[in-house]
Amino acid sequence: MSERNSHISQAAAHSRENAPHTSMFVRMLLRAAVLRRGRAAAALFAMVVAAAVATAMLNLYVDVQAKLRREFRNYGANIIVVGKDGTSLPADAVARAESLVAGRGVVAPFALAVARTGDGQAIVVAGADFERVRQLDRWWSVSNWPAGPKQALVGVRALPVVSPKNQTFDLSFQGHTISLTAAGTVQTGSAEDSRVYLPLADFVAWTGVQPSTVEVAATGTPEDIDGVIRQLRQAIPAAEVRPVRQIVEGEARVLGKTRSTLLAAAALIILTAALCVLSTLMGWVFDRRRDFAIMKALGASNRLLHGFFAAEAAALGASGALIGFALGIGIAAWIGRVNFHAPVEPRFSVLPLVLAGSMVVTLLSAIVPIALLRRVQPAVILRGE
Repeated sequence: MSERNSHISQAAAHSRENAPHTSMFVRMLLRAAVLRRGRAAAALFAMVVAAAVATAMLNLYVDVQAKLRREFRNYGANIIVVGKDGTSLPADAVARAESLVAGRGVVAPFALAVARTGDGQAIVVAGADFERVRQLDRWWSVSNWPAGPKQALVGVRALPVVSPKNQTFDLSFQGHTISLTAAGTVQTGSAEDSRVYLPLADFVAWTGVQPSTVEVAATGTPEDIDGVIRQLRQAIPAAEVRPVRQIVEGEARVLGKTRSTLLAAAALIILTAALCVLSTLMGWVFDRRRDFAIMKALGASNRLLHGFFAAEAAALGASGALIGFALGIGIAAWIGRVNFHAPVEPRFSVLPLVLAGSMVVTLLSAIVPIALLRRVQPAVILRGE
């Protein structure tokens, strides 16, 4: 029994001999944070803020582009396809356009004609696929969409001309007359307010005029839009394909400024956090000069002191990164909910980048304090000079 106890004691002693350096190192790190928790808390708070902002910005960086493009699609088409010299488009033009933007946008054909009202006044009439138009032009202010044949969507300025008392009205085109009912009104502040919109099938059966315009709302980057335009020009050589400059250029400008703002805000906050950490670590060095002098007097090398101080900085950065990452995900979700009415999906692939970045920031901030450690002279400090 005594031999067994002796064997256990020897094993425990051997274990203690192999682990003292590690356990002492960890205890010193924890004690430094506890005894100077005011400075540690200030530096930790700075790193949490920096990591939270970086996490939120990186999560938003990708999602904000998709969400902004989705918002821009609500403003209508960014590509217009029209027949050259005002002629009708080929019969398969809509099918070709749809095949090119399948899954990447919305295509809506329009046909136009100038008809006459019952009292002989000229009015612009358009044939449209209302289901496509509802997806394409969500910015239109419509009181009620037509739901059946011979129902029309009348512009607010055209309504007093064709149906002042909201009754059934007749329109004639080249000797052909059609009776229509105003199902609702549309107001856009543009040419649509002076038009009468019919279901495309009713329009073609009445006038015999095929679509002359196809509006396309394509999604993607400006380079993707340019690619769709080139493909449309090749697929429909009889048509003129042009971008809606206000939409395309406005989208590119807003996306560029948004990205720049996100990156600039993140860089500014991270720089501020780095300065805060630098001042904190400088304070740590001055507060603990006596401690470091004693460690040097007991034989600690500069390399050991530098490693110890760098470990403190890295631990500070890692702790701030983990806490800030959790907060940043919540901030990104809140921004997405408030501004885009849709959640921002948390991207855990960002965590290694935030963790590494936080540790790099704290280690860079520790360069100057580490340089000050080299100037610590044990004899001078311990004499109180």
